[in-house]
Amino acid sequence: MIKQYKIENEEINIDSLCEPLLDYCKVTQQHMQLRLFPDEEVETNANDVRVIELFAGVGGFRIGLERASSHYKTVWNNQWEPSTKRQDASIIYQKRFGTAGHSNLDISTVPVEDIPNGDLLVGGFPCQDYSVATTLKNSGGIEGKKGVLWWQIYRILKTHTKAPKYLFLENVDRLLKSPATQRGRDFAIILQSLSELGYIVEWRVINAAEYGMPQRRRRTYIVAYKNDTAIARNINDPWRWIKDDGTIAKAFPMKDTYSDISDFVIEGNLQEVSDNFNKGHKDSPFGECGIMINSHVYSFDYEPLYNGPRINLGDILINEKDVPDEFFIKPEDLSQWQYLKGSKSEKRVNKATGFEYNYSEGSMAFPDFLDRPSRTIITGEGGAGASRFKHVILTSSGRYRRLTPVELERLNMFPDNHTHEASEMRRAFLMGNALVTGIIERIGLSLIAKIH
Repeated sequence: MIKQYKIENEEINIDSLCEPLLDYCKVTQQHMQLRLFPDEEVETNANDVRVIELFAGVGGFRIGLERASSHYKTVWNNQWEPSTKRQDASIIYQKRFGTAGHSNLDISTVPVEDIPNGDLLVGGFPCQDYSVATTLKNSGGIEGKKGVLWWQIYRILKTHTKAPKYLFLENVDRLLKSPATQRGRDFAIILQSLSELGYIVEWRVINAAEYGMPQRRRRTYIVAYKNDTAIARNINDPWRWIKDDGTIAKAFPMKDTYSDISDFVIEGNLQEVSDNFNKGHKDSPFGECGIMINSHVYSFDYEPLYNGPRINLGDILINEKDVPDEFFIKPEDLSQWQYLKGSKSEKRVNKATGFEYNYSEGSMAFPDFLDRPSRTIITGEGGAGASRFKHVILTSSGRYRRLTPVELERLNMFPDNHTHEASEMRRAFLMGNALVTGIIERIGLSLIAKIH
């Protein structure tokens, strides 16, 4: 079991995150399968960090933070899935953590005054078009396209009577380069909006597998601090903060070699950034890691530094005798899987237009390598139908099979059977949308050390 951080400790042991994941998940399951808290309000004390969790999913941020330290206390959380009638993620979240402080409403309909005071706001917000489209009173003066959830974070930070001092957010790696027509504009809007609200922001694109974790999953992680916090006041050298001293740097060391150094100021208000940022340029000016202070951006691309234990796909598999029959591929279906996974160069016809075109794609590993971290889990991982992108492994008995929900949970470093209330298809979907909790845990360890 991961040892929790204690304030009096001077050292933070983050290598323990790479214990054999089978034991890691099973032990954690004993704590997670029961509710961590009763249904009454969470009690906190002066040393605790009160967490507000948005776009909570099945609780990946909460799992990572509360594994890192008992001083993280989630006091309010919101999870709403607009595309489904059955709110699987919300149901599972409440089963694991209790109903107190849980909101299963469209966040855009939640009055800011209904959200309690918090020290840290966390969430994996959807990757969308963040462009500024118009002005509306209820969005604090700006709004992007309808339903874009970044502006709900902005609304809370701008209008809450006591905005959180710290932010910890997650998004896809392409955020730094979107959209294709104006590279980096979306991230520039986010940075400038946070700068206007009085935050210093650091970020890093992290591939979990490069730091010993069992899945190749690249995501952008963002940590921000109010300008008046002790952490912000201690940022004297932005380059050194990115490389050595920052919250993310302490959690995920990097080599001394780096490239594509970028140093510039984001100019203009949010409307002007939306309209003009990086227009006419081919590449995004944002590197894979960086910091923004008062609209001034310092960034570069980096190489990870990690020499600890590593977990591969084969390490997290359950015993073949425990795998239900429906996860094994029938011999008569194997050729279809092999075709979809193989390389192709063939003529195809667009059914709508009748246009004939040449289609080609390279081959994928079939079966998946067991001595390497897995490929990125996708939302379509569930179901028996043949697919190019689903994982397939070859068992010791010579049979091919798909991954089970428990194995998908382990690849994201969730407790075993964390999502068992949902169907197999939905469990795969939920894990395809989830994050690797080990990343959250490491950054959480580093952040709590700086706060305390």
